[in-house]
Amino acid sequence: FVIVHFVTMTKLSLISLLIGSAAAFAPAPAAKTTVALNGGMDDLKAIAEKSNPVLKFYDPLELSSTTIWGNSNDETIAFLRQSEIKHGRVAMAAFVGYIVQSNGIHFPWPISTDGTPFPFAAGSPPEQWDALSDAAKWQIILFIGFLEWYSEAGGTHYMRGGVPGQFPKFSDGGLVPHPVPFNLFDPFGFSKNRSEEAKQNGLIKEINNGRAAMFGILGFISEQRVEGSVPLLKGLVTHYDGETMAPFAH
Repeated sequence: FVIVHFVTMTKLSLISLLIGSAAAFAPAPAAKTTVALNGGMDDLKAIAEKSNPVLKFYDPLELSSTTIWGNSNDETIAFLRQSEIKHGRVAMAAFVGYIVQSNGIHFPWPISTDGTPFPFAAGSPPEQWDALSDAAKWQIILFIGFLEWYSEAGGTHYMRGGVPGQFPKFSDGGLVPHPVPFNLFDPFGFSKNRSEEAKQNGLIKEINNGRAAMFGILGFISEQRVEGSVPLLKGLVTHYDGETMAPFAH
């Protein structure tokens, strides 16, 4: 429920057309699942060549050579890699959620104890979000805020020797005051026995899919707000008069 309703997303087939150029952006994650420091530029070049063998390393804004907040270049690259992976994951959830909600798919039980159903009848995904109560919105936002805090506070930080994109296990660090049976990533342990090569290949796929999904969700939202702005989606999504960036507007 948290992810499905937080979502609002992007283009359909335009994704496949843009994935090549999208995958070329350099501030990308690394081809390694080890530590990102002391080799940030090497990681960027390796991931660029694997994610887009045609364009390879492409950094027109020169983000890979900058530093932020007094950190080293390697630490800055780790920050950029973490940001891209995280935004890609959110976009993938949002893109799938947009399609699911647009087709009226929802859980069969009520959304609250008073029997209120999921707002699938309200219209498009942004309109379904608007139809939620403020209490429901706050639950979603606070849960996402908790995950964001835990990703920064738990485990070894990605800018201090950790792995960009690796979400800390709830069982590590003692930050959660009670046992949590499942971790956010791979809760059933399906990936723990995968080889390093398989993990690296999976990371490349995740990065490319995340980049494509970012274009996708932005395409959906843009076409809803400005009809005709995404020609391939014209007539496929309904117009939205609300304010996408105002979560508590109605």
